[in-house]
Amino acid sequence: MKVNIHFSNLHFDELYFSGKTTVVIDVLRASTVIVTALKNGAREIIPVITIDFAIKVSGNAFGGQTLLGGERNTKMVEGFNLGNSPAEYKPEVVSGKSIILYTTNGSKSIVKAKFSEKLFICCFNNLHSVANHLLALKKDVEIVCAGTSGNFNLEDAVCAGKLLSEMQKIDDTLEFNDSGRASLNLNKSFGRNLTKMLKETDHGKLLIQNGFSTDLKMCAQLGTTDLIPYFASGAIKKLEIDSAHSNKENEPKVS
Repeated sequence: MKVNIHFSNLHFDELYFSGKTTVVIDVLRASTVIVTALKNGAREIIPVITIDFAIKVSGNAFGGQTLLGGERNTKMVEGFNLGNSPAEYKPEVVSGKSIILYTTNGSKSIVKAKFSEKLFICCFNNLHSVANHLLALKKDVEIVCAGTSGNFNLEDAVCAGKLLSEMQKIDDTLEFNDSGRASLNLNKSFGRNLTKMLKETDHGKLLIQNGFSTDLKMCAQLGTTDLIPYFASGAIKKLEIDSAHSNKENEPKVS
């Protein structure tokens, strides 16, 4: 089983991911928002790549069951219901709702990987459950770090490295690409105190400047949920693993 890590998705076209098992990581903050929203009862998350498309999709919604969420330059987009802070996605706000999500990096990375056979979303909050599920699938994995505007960022690389480290504890025969080996070392250097690491990253500093320091604490929480977001048919839902078919790799369910 080989795990490839990519620090950006800019050099891929969508067809690269066809038939692959893929994980998208955007620690600050889209992945954490998606995990939080689904944990708090959101029906689904619909990732989009432009603000205009988000507004267009929401125009086809009815009954007040759809919310627009996301950010541009860390701030909530004008006319949206929610920003990109996990603290906003409370049960009383998102329960039973579909959320159309646009973010500068995360939602675009998810859409880029939409042709994957299996596509999961990971952050520190659900890292352990994602690691265990990937090992159970026993398939090669592509891990995509959303990065920042197409560039490398430390927080996604450390999260990817910590994910590999957790998998390696269970299966020491895993193979990694060069970026994977680098991410393992980054996790060793920076992954001991996640809150401190996030505060010292470029994007973390920007979020603090814009009043989102509380978000960093939420995004740094490790292994607080076993929920795994799973992308299928244009939407991200909570993965339900049928225990009666736990050994059948191709039968994930979403709810």
